[in-house]
Amino acid sequence: MNKPRILLFIPAYNCEKQIVRVLGSLDSGVMKYIDEVIVINNRSTDGTEDAVREYMRTHTYMPVRLFRNKDNYGLGGSHKVAFDYAMHEGFDYIIVLHGDDQGNIHDFLPVLKKEIYRGYDCVLGARFMLQSHLEGYSLFRTVGNIVYNFLYAIGTRMRIFDLGSGLNMYDVNILKDKFYLKFPDNLMFNCTMLLAASYYHMNMRFYPVSWRETDQVSNVKMASQSVKTLRLLFDYMDMPTRIRGEYRDIPRTKYEYEEAD
Repeated sequence: MNKPRILLFIPAYNCEKQIVRVLGSLDSGVMKYIDEVIVINNRSTDGTEDAVREYMRTHTYMPVRLFRNKDNYGLGGSHKVAFDYAMHEGFDYIIVLHGDDQGNIHDFLPVLKKEIYRGYDCVLGARFMLQSHLEGYSLFRTVGNIVYNFLYAIGTRMRIFDLGSGLNMYDVNILKDKFYLKFPDNLMFNCTMLLAASYYHMNMRFYPVSWRETDQVSNVKMASQSVKTLRLLFDYMDMPTRIRGEYRDIPRTKYEYEEAD
């Protein structure tokens, strides 16, 4: 069996302190499985891009490329840029690792070593399985997430352990018809991908990961996000075919980016 080509995609937005730690975690044990790393800067207003450039300057042996969205597309939009790149460049799998250093790529080493991803359309990092480990995460938020996981499990008729962590892996083959193109460009993208997994009968697996909150700056407004998350689920339960409709505030024909030099 041929070795699959695996792309590591790191979405980055205003995380100049954390992105260096994330890149620093890509040691030889990880990189033996990764063919290329792309950092997609979603129009950061801090020194994120400079921090990545400095890392690339001092680690020229690392296969890292830095891209910049031509507009602020949001987290979902950055996913769409990365998915398109993975397909265009002929990768077999894409791993998503958020640039804010909350997740740990080493948690997925067993997935890579044992090739657990084979046979699955996606392997999703789960913060709320028994084997998971949370650091700096309040009991209130933990319980809230578990309740929402339960509600989504009812709505999708699947076992759900996380609505969207920052460490996931997808088989590029499932992305080729671009079913996700009209999904939200914001933080709701991952929740919509879960609903799509139910609608399109994808073979999905959750895998326990660790998660920490230290010096990260959250972009989540908890109250409004909670309401949107429930509305998304209830709309799907009322009319599953809604998943094929338009979710974006600003529909786009394409998501343009450039290489940052």
